[in-house]
Amino acid sequence: MATIVMLLLLVLGGADGSHIVGGRDAAPQSRPYMASLQIRGQHNCGGALVREDFVPTAAHCQIRGQYTVVLGADSLTANEATKQEFRAVRSIPHPDYTANENDIMLLKLSSRASLTQAVQLIGLKSGRMRAGGQCLTAGWGDVGDNGTSPERLQEVNVTILPQRTCSRRWRGVPITRTMVCGVGAGSIQGFCSGDSGGPLVCEGGAAGVVSFSGRRCGNPRTPDVYTRVSSFSDWIADVLRNN
Repeated sequence: MATIVMLLLLVLGGADGSHIVGGRDAAPQSRPYMASLQIRGQHNCGGALVREDFVPTAAHCQIRGQYTVVLGADSLTANEATKQEFRAVRSIPHPDYTANENDIMLLKLSSRASLTQAVQLIGLKSGRMRAGGQCLTAGWGDVGDNGTSPERLQEVNVTILPQRTCSRRWRGVPITRTMVCGVGAGSIQGFCSGDSGGPLVCEGGAAGVVSFSGRRCGNPRTPDVYTRVSSFSDWIADVLRNN
């Protein structure tokens, strides 16, 4: 158990989470649901806009202070007229979150976003995800597994793995039914630090939340692990209904 905990600490590094390696520039405004969660102007985690005032992210992205949530961005450093900024006035992690289990959190924004060409909602995908299915994840995380931040939003294709295959590759780390695993098409391709909390998008809906990966980003020997959104649909609906 101690070995697993140490591995996850090395993987997650607190709230710093994960970056895209081996990906590509996303076309401007092609992922209008993407959110950048920032601390004092620095990107820390990703998220996706599911209601004008709510963004799901990873529970391990929770901080003691208050996030600034940036929507409508392509470059986080350029002065883009499409950007909208909000304070996260409430952080609501799943009540059963522990280490890498139930790694999902909802952020309530200080006001409702204005929907534009660059800022749009994404629906939550329900139902089963088949092994071999083709999905996509995006983020502003590390592109070189060395602390190198991208100039623009990055994206990478993801192939869903069978649960048994993922469990076998991760060995002693429990891969539960509330998780889904994926690998990139290349030998080293996937998410990395700073991508945590971003969406796994399958068939146009948010099917997962970036949770944890191995010591080396994008290594198929330790497949990328996402929180399975459909496992938490009732909890998400309850939080949105009561807020």
